[in-house]
Amino acid sequence: MRPRITLAITGASGAQYALRLLDSLVQAECEVHVMVSKAAHLVIATETDVALPPKPQAMQAFLSQYTGADEGQIRVFGLNDWMAPPASGSSHPAPMVVCPCSTGTLSAIATGACNNLIERAADVALKERRQLILVPRETPLSSIHLEHMLKLSNLGAVILPAAPGFYHQPQSVDDLVDFIVARILNQLGISQDLLPRWGEQNLGSHDD
Repeated sequence: MRPRITLAITGASGAQYALRLLDSLVQAECEVHVMVSKAAHLVIATETDVALPPKPQAMQAFLSQYTGADEGQIRVFGLNDWMAPPASGSSHPAPMVVCPCSTGTLSAIATGACNNLIERAADVALKERRQLILVPRETPLSSIHLEHMLKLSNLGAVILPAAPGFYHQPQSVDDLVDFIVARILNQLGISQDLLPRWGEQNLGSHDD
């Protein structure tokens, strides 16, 4: 059985992170359950040349072709599909990543709202003590945002802001995107070659 990952894409800026992560998960031979918010459709169309079909089945076919996924490797669920596996704690356990994670979604998860499948799936991840990785991309952060992040961190979620480093001397936007995607894959325990782990490659010597 392939490792299963739940990927929710919400309406924060950073669509490139989500698409690159999806592609990387497919290449790592994971089964990926995908949910895309309405706002994410707009952001993806604005920030990339990708135009996602609105219906889950058509989107599933499109993303499978886009990533070169095997048949059935990507499954797309509508936001009101309460029979989808991520909606229940009795489903096969799977880590969940919300990338990018809008502050609205962050708020909903922190307060236990379950108004759509993304929010319900995150609620399930928390209550079942499953891995939940949230990738916010917002600046500056208000006290409300910070309080929600602290609350979720205390509940076991990983807060992984889309704030790339520069010690690997990025040469392109793709390098910056890969930095964050690599950190997500590291959290998931998935082997990746997008970014060397610290100490595994000479990143330059520094004298004290």
